[in-house]
Amino acid sequence: MFHSLTELIEKIILGEDSLIEFKREMPHKNSLADEIAAFANSQGGVILIGVDDYKEIVGLELQELDRAERMVVEICEDSIEPAVPIFTEKLRIDDKSILKIEVPRSLFVHKSPNGYFIRQGSSKREMPTDQLARLLQSRSQARIITFDEQLVPNTHKETLRESHYRRFITQDTTEDMIEDLLLKRSLLVEEGRDIRASVAGVLMCHDTPDEFLYNSFIQAVYYSGKEKDANYQIDAKDFRGPLDQQIIDAFKFVQKHNVKSALKEIGRIDQPQYSMRAVFEAIVNAVVHRDYSKSGSKIRLFIFADRLELYSPGVLANTVTIDKLRYSQATRNELLARLLSEITLDDDVGEQVKRRHFLERRGEGVGIILNESEQLSGKTPIYELHNEELCLTIFAAKSLQESGVL
Repeated sequence: MFHSLTELIEKIILGEDSLIEFKREMPHKNSLADEIAAFANSQGGVILIGVDDYKEIVGLELQELDRAERMVVEICEDSIEPAVPIFTEKLRIDDKSILKIEVPRSLFVHKSPNGYFIRQGSSKREMPTDQLARLLQSRSQARIITFDEQLVPNTHKETLRESHYRRFITQDTTEDMIEDLLLKRSLLVEEGRDIRASVAGVLMCHDTPDEFLYNSFIQAVYYSGKEKDANYQIDAKDFRGPLDQQIIDAFKFVQKHNVKSALKEIGRIDQPQYSMRAVFEAIVNAVVHRDYSKSGSKIRLFIFADRLELYSPGVLANTVTIDKLRYSQATRNELLARLLSEITLDDDVGEQVKRRHFLERRGEGVGIILNESEQLSGKTPIYELHNEELCLTIFAAKSLQESGVL
């Protein structure tokens, strides 16, 4: 929305309306939360911090600009229910710095600290009970469109890299057919006269998805000890490519640190700490079932001397419970699941994990994780919920020498 500086300056000259709000400086967090929620509950809009009510660009100091951006992200995650995905951009206009906050129209109804607000004209107002009820009803029905199919603000067709989206267009095509096919696959979404990339489109077809979707990457850390201690941190990586590449990179990170023990008494026996097939299933599940609307955390993978921990943001989808995980097949991100089920693994990884595609969709993943890991370590992996994050702990197998195998 208002993507060129020329268009944005023209809007500033015209003043506030249903789509744009000015703030001279960073307001109180509850007040800004109300403004953001009001736009999300309406048609979306833009908040400019560093522009006063008289349409004058007053700007922010660079230090204040950085602080304001951090606060905005925290407000959207911590002060609005459910969290609002936004896009922030630092801009220079007339040698002054301002912060642009783009708020998309939401499929949810958002509550901020002072209630439920909606944008009307150039101001927000609290919704009366009857209007709130109608909005809740209409957006509940709209949720047949899942989050991974929603548009991402400030994106366009060119946001999707051809080398990535071509994997999902199998038929022969001419250039003028591409946009229509990407729309049909929901990698692109129409917004009035504009074309935007969808959440799934960005996650699967952009080189660095976290440029648009905050924290949409995998963080991996290897410790030589049994606790998170920087003194024992041996290796750490952030994997930021398309989701399928993130999966492979995280898989290879574990493979690199998957210590093998060996016995040579009769032939040679090798035993790894972890089943790489189970690890692959766990990483794929974390990526497919993560709640990408929660921008406050990323997928985190920790390897310790005695265990592996994998955290994925979001509670369990639908009516699934921890006890039912082995037997359930609910999918939070149906579009992402379909796309990953179409991508073929290379021969090396495919042979290790005994499958052809990233996702086979047979509902066997949790069973493989539990069974193969328990066979190695003698301990059943544990699934737990911690602060709206699903945590999986896989225990490392003891060395053959330590376990006394002959």
